[in-house]
Amino acid sequence: MAPQIKTPGVYIEEKNAFPNSVVEVATAVPAFIGYTETANRGHTDLTGVPTRVTSLAEYELMFGAAPKSLFTMKTENGRTTLTADAASRFLLYYSIRFFYDNGGGPCWIVSIGNYDASSPKVASAFTDALPALEKEQEPTMIVAPDAVLLSQADWQTVSNQALLHCTELRSRVAILDIFDGDKERTNADDDVISGTSGFRTAITSDFPSYGMTYYPWVNTSIVESNEIDYTNLDKDSRGALAKEIEDNVNSDAQALKDALDGLKDGPDTDPIKLTRNHQTLTLVSPTYKQVMVQLQEAINVMPPSAGIAGLYTRIDNQIGVFKAPANSGLLSVVSPTVSISSEQQEDLNVPLDGKAVNAIRTFIGRGVLVWGARTLDGNSQDWRYINVRRTLIMLEQSIKFAADAFVFAANDASTWLTVKNMIENFLDNQWKSGALAGATPAEAYNVEVGLGSTMTPVDILDGYMRVTVHVAVVRPAEFIVITFQQKMQTS
Repeated sequence: MAPQIKTPGVYIEEKNAFPNSVVEVATAVPAFIGYTETANRGHTDLTGVPTRVTSLAEYELMFGAAPKSLFTMKTENGRTTLTADAASRFLLYYSIRFFYDNGGGPCWIVSIGNYDASSPKVASAFTDALPALEKEQEPTMIVAPDAVLLSQADWQTVSNQALLHCTELRSRVAILDIFDGDKERTNADDDVISGTSGFRTAITSDFPSYGMTYYPWVNTSIVESNEIDYTNLDKDSRGALAKEIEDNVNSDAQALKDALDGLKDGPDTDPIKLTRNHQTLTLVSPTYKQVMVQLQEAINVMPPSAGIAGLYTRIDNQIGVFKAPANSGLLSVVSPTVSISSEQQEDLNVPLDGKAVNAIRTFIGRGVLVWGARTLDGNSQDWRYINVRRTLIMLEQSIKFAADAFVFAANDASTWLTVKNMIENFLDNQWKSGALAGATPAEAYNVEVGLGSTMTPVDILDGYMRVTVHVAVVRPAEFIVITFQQKMQTS
């Protein structure tokens, strides 16, 4: 009630001319879960604490740099193969670089441990990080690239729990990596996608529209040649490589002897000596040079989820969340680990169970492209496409936060009209930006609220204000069919 005026004079009252507005929430802010070198902000331990970063430099300041991945070298019949030491392999740091190379922006990091090769990687470390993320409103994606380094059973647990987390919050999606996704499909029981323990069998969520996945993994250029040297080989492999070089290189140069001693004796604590030895061996030994190339290629094999998250961010910022994240290039990618033809993609894109897998393919003259935009709910007419799912999340969360201002407001016609106008103004801007389909606003959206429309007298007595919003979200032209027919000559 306005205060009573009893003293003569001039008084000013201000009235709001415009209704409250809906602010569009962020749409491309991933939360990464994985292992880091450190986890400190000053003297504060950040292990298990969701932490926002905005650049790779800020990440390195708090979470450190790259891991030292070790490989075992084996030579048979003149062919050298490298096998990664699972205990020393970690993917999060390189995934963050992959994310930023593809247009990434602000993101959240949850460190679940450091690069301790003696500590086993277990599913509980990942799933225990999810409750902390429930308290953060900003993240819109869950990405856990290190999950593919777990056992297959643990990877399945992490993937399903991440999907459940997104389903319960309804404000984010999970970009899942396929276990052993760098392998070719066999279309048998051991198939990485449709096998008895493959991806489609492993994912059991009742709400698959909150998840999406991509196949295959990719060969990247994230790790450069100057980041690789003989310290990435285990001791036995270094000794075997040194012997092979000695047998094939005819030189008494002291520099070569020092380099071979460094190679056999192990990592040198002096970085200058290490660099000099590495350069000497690269110069005089084609074998050593080839092994370093193979090391770089092996370390650069990455699951695609982090790059996909960067792609989502890039498209959201340049066009909008309503644009399907497909027919776009993945940066810092040399090639997919498996080449896929159009015929092979048919089962990926339109499977009987609806669990669509989006392909990453190479096209001549166009590079490596994401060639699919489906969620894991491919049989649903509502939630088949990624951009539809993510656009609805954006609309729902934006309107939800704006409606908080009306909790406990008078549940009457005045409030209903204000809420309706607020939502309609927001949706009108979305329609003008291209997020909603329709030649007119009436075709693009509709908002209903009021007694006799969305509420009954009992709803009002119980304290409910029910608002119904209908939106026509744009869908991608996934299949373009052009019909040609000859026309009879008429002159």
